[in-house]
Amino acid sequence: MNIIHTDAAPTPRGHYSQAVEHNGLVFVSGMLPELGVIDPGTHDFMQQAEAVLRQCEAVLAAAGCRYADVVQATVYLVGVENWAVFNDVYSRFLGTHKPARVVVPVPALHHGYAVELQLIAALPNGRNAM
Repeated sequence: MNIIHTDAAPTPRGHYSQAVEHNGLVFVSGMLPELGVIDPGTHDFMQQAEAVLRQCEAVLAAAGCRYADVVQATVYLVGVENWAVFNDVYSRFLGTHKPARVVVPVPALHHGYAVELQLIAALPNGRNAM
């Protein structure tokens, strides 16, 4: 098992890693917009979604992956009215790649944010992370 960490994404504020690689799969922890950089009171949903996707992209890169390697995504959204906006932002980052996905509407997320994203990716060519 390899712990994945990059300074290009927020340092976890709890007892977990940004991501863990095991047996050729990369498990990216649930990612919120970066606290202190993206303020949920002044940044709209689109800005929060873009921040989360950039952060996840950085963690994937640290593991040697890209969005094209993602096999499953779990999205937590505050307010189903944000679903269409998230779809638009998500499709810009993932392009034509369409991994399995679940969207879970929730009443609230930590620190007042409106989106959290968790990913599972397969390392290219079944190799192990560095």
